[in-house]
Amino acid sequence: MSPREQEIQRRTELSVSRVAKAVFPPSTNHHNTLFGGTALAWMDEVSFVTATRFCRLPLVTVSSDRIDFKHPIAAGSIVELVGRVVKVGNTSLQVEVQVFVEDMYSAGREHAIQGVFSFVAVDENMQPIPVLPDFPA
Repeated sequence: MSPREQEIQRRTELSVSRVAKAVFPPSTNHHNTLFGGTALAWMDEVSFVTATRFCRLPLVTVSSDRIDFKHPIAAGSIVELVGRVVKVGNTSLQVEVQVFVEDMYSAGREHAIQGVFSFVAVDENMQPIPVLPDFPA
């Protein structure tokens, strides 16, 4: 394994981010389930934190790739969002966010949503810069 690959593995492990949230009625729709837009905002935030923890550089979101809503998230649920870096390029990286749902008063959890967010590291002029400047691609 090259030094760059070792560094990517090390940073990937250190940058995993987890956030737990409770779903209350103000964030639910007419079906009494979490608004999709709210879920996306939470996912974007977790992906940004994960990406920032990975490279510790200014980043911009350039895309959110396929978001799969697999299971509704009812009011009164607990959700856990887990962000992991899944791909590292020269100036960009991708973070997968998985959302799990749990009932507040019973055991078990289900995988509810999954998506991938892409980021580019930028300098003060908003120009792309390497995410790992000390480890050329």
